[in-house]
Amino acid sequence: MITLYPYAALGHANHGWLDARHHFSFGMYHNPARRGFGTLLVINDDRIAAGRGFAPHPHRDMEIITYVREGAITHRDSMGNAGRTQAGDVQVMSAGTGIEHSEQNIETVETRLFQIWIQPSTLGVKPRWDAATFPKHFVSDTLPVLVSGREEDIAAGALMIHQDAAIYGGNIEADSTLHVPVQHQAYVLVSRGEISLNGTAMSQGDGAEVVGVNPLIVSATTDAEILVIDAP
Repeated sequence: MITLYPYAALGHANHGWLDARHHFSFGMYHNPARRGFGTLLVINDDRIAAGRGFAPHPHRDMEIITYVREGAITHRDSMGNAGRTQAGDVQVMSAGTGIEHSEQNIETVETRLFQIWIQPSTLGVKPRWDAATFPKHFVSDTLPVLVSGREEDIAAGALMIHQDAAIYGGNIEADSTLHVPVQHQAYVLVSRGEISLNGTAMSQGDGAEVVGVNPLIVSATTDAEILVIDAP
């Protein structure tokens, strides 16, 4: 079953410097029917104004993944980590026993990103942060694994998280089709363009919950960029 969540129907909060769309309950947006999807608890589609960002704040026992779509975000945390993640790249923070961090858009243009929270399978781990640059070319067969808790994916270069989950992502050329196998259930995000997901039309900013459908068949109506989150 595929359940579509159009961009226009998502939770919305505009703080001036931050214009956020929420796929699940978050902050001031509370929807009892949208309290996560298995271990996937948060997906925020954030627009962050130039020169603004999230001041230092704490987290614990959460896997926090940031996929940058436009612009760049600069990370600093209480463990001394610092880095700049730009469009098409990913950063991961395992909050574990506790970490404080800031995320700032120090660019001269707006930054747009997906902020994704996944509940870890193990609590109280040592906090960590990592980031990686991923290829920007069109994929032709299947999506690369960007983030994963599976040993084989980590060995192949995926960023590690503490959960039996995987995040696939990439660019798909118009009129091409690819297959994405899933182990659990999937949440699909269209970062850019238009696609057909097993016959369901999706546009930029849309999300879709997928249960009992395997593999996912993604056909690009236009050049598109998508994420597939496979989580228990």
